[in-house]
Amino acid sequence: MHAVREWLRDASSIAVLTGAGVSAESGVPTFRGSNGLWKQYRAEDLATPGAFARDPKLVWEWYDWRRSLIAQAKPNPGHYALAKAEARARKFTLITQNVDGLHELAGSRKVLRLHGSIWMLRCLDCQSEREDRRIPLPEIPPRCECGGTLRPGVVWFGEALPAKIWQDAEIAARHSDLFLLIGTSAIVYPAAGLASIAKSSGARVVEINIAESGLSDTIDEFLQGPSGELLPQLIA
Repeated sequence: MHAVREWLRDASSIAVLTGAGVSAESGVPTFRGSNGLWKQYRAEDLATPGAFARDPKLVWEWYDWRRSLIAQAKPNPGHYALAKAEARARKFTLITQNVDGLHELAGSRKVLRLHGSIWMLRCLDCQSEREDRRIPLPEIPPRCECGGTLRPGVVWFGEALPAKIWQDAEIAARHSDLFLLIGTSAIVYPAAGLASIAKSSGARVVEINIAESGLSDTIDEFLQGPSGELLPQLIA
């Protein structure tokens, strides 16, 4: 851990990729976690354009349930430590696979949301977007002012990542000299490829996770444990 502290102190450009493990420490269920009614469905069967086309009400009931759980969550010490690291760093980019907005609540400013935001709603007709944090939503499926159906502003299975956000994430990884991989299984691509991009461009790569991932053998340092415990120690 001492070496990683020194790398953080000396880095001129830091890029971070966070995954579900960071939010799980705040009580946010992982994407594939479910209970009660939702045990009969796989997340991969609900979070697709096809599922929404077949039954938008069912998909929205699931997202309304997820939103209600996320609304109760608060940023944990790991979120706050990353916000503190951003404030201290010369150049810092936080890339996240999470859609809950907890990084922003903790004070992070430069956040690239690869998979969108669960609080954003996008119209299928006019393509307008708006934030809506009402719990529960008064109408399911919600409607746009233009009369079109609104969908969750997240990236579903089978959809491409937002082009500009992905481009910025690649640039941040390629130009970093320290890349932190935190709380992600590293199995969802293309996001998982960012660590390899950073590594091949000369960055040191550090993984912080409760268990090893598919990338653990290819990095410079693996720190095992909850990010909410390890990150405050590193940043302090």
